[in-house]
Amino acid sequence: MFFILSKILYVFIQPFSWILLLFIIFLITKNKKTKSKLLVAIVLLSVFFSNGFIQNEVALSLQENNSGLEPGKRYEVGILLGGMAGYDKDNVGHFSGAADRFIQTNILYRQGIIKKILITSGSANLVYKQPGEADYIVEELIKSGVPAKDILKENKSRNTYENATFSKHIIDSLHLNGPYVLISSAFHLPRAMKVFRKAGLQIVPFPCAFVAVKKFYSWEEYILPSMVVLCYWEGTFKELIGILAYKLTGKA
Repeated sequence: MFFILSKILYVFIQPFSWILLLFIIFLITKNKKTKSKLLVAIVLLSVFFSNGFIQNEVALSLQENNSGLEPGKRYEVGILLGGMAGYDKDNVGHFSGAADRFIQTNILYRQGIIKKILITSGSANLVYKQPGEADYIVEELIKSGVPAKDILKENKSRNTYENATFSKHIIDSLHLNGPYVLISSAFHLPRAMKVFRKAGLQIVPFPCAFVAVKKFYSWEEYILPSMVVLCYWEGTFKELIGILAYKLTGKA
């Protein structure tokens, strides 16, 4: 139920949805004062959420920006969270824009920083039955030269809470020593760290696939609206509400 509710709620946490809803109300209302207020609200929301400077600074403040790895230390397991790949209608796997998770995990393994890779991710598709994302990632890891004996797979989880719960079962069953390197997108790591630690796993973060970086802004990012930027806020609110929901339900 928690998984289904989270998917439904996701539709309503997008700024574009708010603006669209206000615009629809604006079109159907007859009251001139109400129309004026709605128009002001639409403009203000559009200007705020399409501003590149504001969006990047907010994202930068929320994401995990620093690796917790100790120089020269070796770790038994690197836990790689899904969310970097998916399947098309023919169940053919493809990487997404978050594929840096895969790249950085491969680097950590080849450098000897992590001895084994535990990939945790099932299918989050509510409508169609698809293979777990972990199945595809395992295949790609083996193609890249990682021995199958050093790969652990969990392909049933549908969210971060299940990632942590199922990963702990595998780690405990194999008596693998911590701390464990938790590898995920920098923006998702703050929530993931809380959930994994709540599950009883001693983890250190390794952020990658950064959605925001410290940078010099162009004048366009300060004053010109961008539809692309408007879409970026979806991930921001998803993480904020995810942290709140997990906290309220005792999952983080």
